[in-house]
Amino acid sequence: MKSLARGKSTSKAEVQNISENGVWLYVSGKEFFLPYEQYPWFKNATVSQICRLRFLRGGHLHWPDLDVDLELESLEHPERYPLVYRGRDK
Repeated sequence: MKSLARGKSTSKAEVQNISENGVWLYVSGKEFFLPYEQYPWFKNATVSQICRLRFLRGGHLHWPDLDVDLELESLEHPERYPLVYRGRDK
């Protein structure tokens, strides 16, 4: 008996792991680590909020429950995006 060929992947982006240090993403065949130090929006988020990730056309990652948007380009080439989130002044 021969297995059928796998179907085309319908998900181009997924959360692979959530650790005490950050979030691991798999996007379009590449793995990315988002440390909480640089991406603080994920640190206190629930698992379901982090896992509800949408990959939109043009390489745009969107977490609707967290109101967080990232461009895939900024993960692939962080040196081109020198601005860093430092938090809000209280």
